[in-house]
Amino acid sequence: MKFAPGSIAFAIMTALAFAAAPALLAADRLLVEAESFQLHGGWSLDTQFIDLMGSPYLLAHGLGQPVKDATTTATFPATGKYQVWVRTKDWVAHWGAPGAPGKFQVLVDGQPLAPTFGAKGADWAWQDGGTVEIGAKQTRLALHDLTGFEGRCDAIYFTTDLQETPPNDSAPLSAWRKSTLGLPATPQAMGEFDLVVVGGGYGGMGSALSAARMGLKVALIQNRPVLGGNGSSEVRVWAQGLIRRGKYPHIGEIVEEFADRAKNSPGTYEEFGDAQKEALVRADKNISLFLNEHVYAAETKDSRIVAVTSLNTTNSREKQYRGKYFVDCTGHGNLAYLAGAKYEIELKDLLGMSNMWVWSNADTPQAFPETPWALDLTMSDFPYPKFGRADMKDKGHGEWFWESGFNQHPIKDLELIRDWNLRAVYGAFNAMKNRDGKPEHVNAKLDWIAYVGGTRESRRIVGDVMLTRDDIVNKRDFPDGCVPSTWSIDLHFPKEEYAKKYPDNAFISVAKFDARIDKQFGYPIPYRCLYSANMTNMFMAGRDISVTDEALGTVRVMKTIGMMGEVVGKAAAVALKHNATPRDVYHLYWNELDALMKLPGRARRGLDGTFDLSGPPPPPVDDTKGREMGVSLASLKGIAIDNRQAKLTGRWSSGTSLDHVGSDYQYGRGPGTKAVFEFTVPKDGRYEVRFATAPHENRASNTAFGVRSAEGEKRGTVNQKRPATIDKQWVSLGVFRFAAGQPSAVEINAEQADGNVHIDAVNVVPVE
Repeated sequence: MKFAPGSIAFAIMTALAFAAAPALLAADRLLVEAESFQLHGGWSLDTQFIDLMGSPYLLAHGLGQPVKDATTTATFPATGKYQVWVRTKDWVAHWGAPGAPGKFQVLVDGQPLAPTFGAKGADWAWQDGGTVEIGAKQTRLALHDLTGFEGRCDAIYFTTDLQETPPNDSAPLSAWRKSTLGLPATPQAMGEFDLVVVGGGYGGMGSALSAARMGLKVALIQNRPVLGGNGSSEVRVWAQGLIRRGKYPHIGEIVEEFADRAKNSPGTYEEFGDAQKEALVRADKNISLFLNEHVYAAETKDSRIVAVTSLNTTNSREKQYRGKYFVDCTGHGNLAYLAGAKYEIELKDLLGMSNMWVWSNADTPQAFPETPWALDLTMSDFPYPKFGRADMKDKGHGEWFWESGFNQHPIKDLELIRDWNLRAVYGAFNAMKNRDGKPEHVNAKLDWIAYVGGTRESRRIVGDVMLTRDDIVNKRDFPDGCVPSTWSIDLHFPKEEYAKKYPDNAFISVAKFDARIDKQFGYPIPYRCLYSANMTNMFMAGRDISVTDEALGTVRVMKTIGMMGEVVGKAAAVALKHNATPRDVYHLYWNELDALMKLPGRARRGLDGTFDLSGPPPPPVDDTKGREMGVSLASLKGIAIDNRQAKLTGRWSSGTSLDHVGSDYQYGRGPGTKAVFEFTVPKDGRYEVRFATAPHENRASNTAFGVRSAEGEKRGTVNQKRPATIDKQWVSLGVFRFAAGQPSAVEINAEQADGNVHIDAVNVVPVE
């Protein structure tokens, strides 16, 4: 974190490099940031909590197997006796959990310091490492993990002043750190940009690519080594939200160039295409990409952002980016916070953070350590992590609903929320390996756990329009509606079934959907939700746009966020042309933005202002998001009625992870929850009525149905916990006589169901 690129430690002894700090060198002190180690070995770089604890750090994320040492060669100012301090914590001490799982050693020239680190202290602090004799200025240092269970190290400090205690300042790049590291007094100037994009997820990529194609000079700043945010290999959430529809059917074409085609969530590393995303951005000559740069300061003047400053997450060198316009694509609204933009934040009943995970069976028995510090779970305390599809058919996965943080501070408690999720995952796998699941999981092994949390809700920046749930449900027509939101209003809550042991901090969620969203056209999110109400040159694209906490439930999915970015990039081009504010674009220049939004995504503005539309047009709209489409309705004999054609009442959720017909299936239960599949037959006769189903442990065993035919109405139930009996897809509700042209229907009633009722399709097949 704190050294020049390519260096191992700060103290490179040249008069030129250290002319500004002779007193510091004379004091014989050396600060070595863990993230600046030359070789990280098996340790992972964690940048999620810089604003909370002051620094990136290295994390021993070994899934229960000690990771390979992180190593570096430090250059000491002098030989002699040094007091050593190591900044770390016992990551489970906050909950009083036993065992201190994050233990590690610091090796100096191959010899461990006397203390074992990571075994005490609930908060980040400097832990006494004792004294060590440094016999050579060039000295090898190593972080030696002892457990593979999330040990963490921020920095190692050496001082010949045996009475000195380093300050425990949690501000990013505090004055003490900066001076001790001998960093330049001023940041490196990176120049001035037309648009500075902070955050490299879907919103950031959409904004940068869109603006660049409009001819803007763009800086894209991302504090991770990869692009994509939640849609990267680090988090592995598949991209959701339908694109290319509504009033502006070309919006979404840029997103389609980089969106994943994952068949599972979490999917495989390869499916998320980190390298392809980076290559697409780097190929655009108008974009300067800055990876591993964390924006931690903003300069403002007269309600405008003038510049932002980043610290490099591997060496802490500062960079400054000046800009005419800025866009907050950080998710957390970090830029808005730094700049003083108005925002809202909920402190209870929030959407939480997920850390998904994957396991599989090896060919031989696999051991897994006991985890007394993890959540105390048995197999009945969590939903079984079932096997996936396609490339994941032999891998079990903990999905999105491994989620917590519903009533914790969504910024200040981020590290605690992530760590609670890790305790839940390890507790579940311990139950599978060492408790009541042991007989069935002898060969089971952990393959992957996301240590980067997938957060859904934190700050929401206030714009000129604050979109509400009622606006969306009542289809309020805003004149600047432009980004189609097709995801149901999807709110998450602790699932009572799995909250008994930990009612105050549940780790499994349930989604409650309001499906009153037009998926074909989409609800058009207003442009006025995409810029700040009080910072006059700041846009936003992401889950931090101007919506209420309930409206966030539909706009927060990644493809929708990417389309926000496409609109922002074009709006920035209009604003730049007229030296106008984002607000002026709506009030004075809307016709120009309207015209740009109607252009194909590949359109690139030339120096003469004309647009180059060369290149292949995108393929037809694919509403399956590249995943395995269910059985085609057109391939079915007789009359097929999809769940999307049914008349629904009550609350239904959408899913695609089970075998299905058409684009998806739905599930629901409770008062007023019904589905009616209406149809008429072309000629009199006898027909078999089939009902599509898929077995799952949480499905109802008493799904009630009624068939209205020329014979009257027949009622019955279906056990949807059991496999289908016809082509592994259907169950027969019976054979009935229907009259041509007479309205007929199958009604599914979930009001008294003892589990989720699954609706997918009805197939009415003539009986020969």
